[in-house]
Amino acid sequence: MAATLDIIHLRTFVAIAECGGFGRAAIALHMSQPTVSQHVRALEKRLGQPLVEKSGRGVKFTPSGEKLLLEARRILGVHDQALERLDASLPRSIVIGSTETAADSILPELLTSIRSAYPDHAVQFHIDRSTQMEEAVVKGTIDLAVTMGLGADLPGNEVGLLPLNWYASPAFEAPADGDPWPLVAYVEPCGMRQRALDELGTRGHHVEVVAESTSLEGVIAAARAGLGVAVLPTAGSVPSGLEVRRDLPDLGQISLRLVTRKGLDRDIEQTAFTALQEFYAVKRYVHPVRSDARFIGSATESLIGSADGFPSTNVVGLG
Repeated sequence: MAATLDIIHLRTFVAIAECGGFGRAAIALHMSQPTVSQHVRALEKRLGQPLVEKSGRGVKFTPSGEKLLLEARRILGVHDQALERLDASLPRSIVIGSTETAADSILPELLTSIRSAYPDHAVQFHIDRSTQMEEAVVKGTIDLAVTMGLGADLPGNEVGLLPLNWYASPAFEAPADGDPWPLVAYVEPCGMRQRALDELGTRGHHVEVVAESTSLEGVIAAARAGLGVAVLPTAGSVPSGLEVRRDLPDLGQISLRLVTRKGLDRDIEQTAFTALQEFYAVKRYVHPVRSDARFIGSATESLIGSADGFPSTNVVGLG
């Protein structure tokens, strides 16, 4: 084993895990994707073994990579805590969480806004399911998170609404009367999964969960393969290989929210909230709603979407 490991390379390696891939890690670390790849190759050369391998369109960690990831997090934790103790003037990092699909579209814009407003703060990202990120916000390990949720008493402030639709392969055929509807869903806990079960159940349909996944890509892939129907938030366009099913119950809408940890600087919170509303107002991804009273004065608090509400956009992952 090499005598030393580069802290920057280790930070890149952890970012790949937390952001869900090389491209997202590059965005989060404000570096090019080839540089991210170079850091991984440097670690592999120093340790003399492969750390990541291709998995479909993405990558996954090898057993050696998983071991390094565990050690890298420990090393970085000790390193960063030491810096905080030794330099009282060092500003706290701003940790931003997001659902996986929103990361590709929202995080670059949010990063720009936060970095412009707070150039002396480091910014880190965490990609996960809404429930896990909400728990992390409560624990204080994430400062603010872009999440989605159903029902009342949801944490955070609503940024906008997205309609929920049923999706399936064009080749998918509805089951015969009396046969169960095959459902493709996120693993529990998942509000969309529960709503699908409730809506079909109240109409006398039997449901069988035939495939489940922890990721949006897995849910879409299973539905595209014709295994069953899936429920996903929609903002207009249909994913390749899928179509909207109109022969199933209406599912209503899902709330897109900004959740922030207790004690977070209110200026940071408002900067993030305003950036999200402005982004969606321009991209027309959601039908914006009036902001919470704490954010009165936001330039976008009274923006209204188009007549149909959701033109020219795409599916957004929940989890």
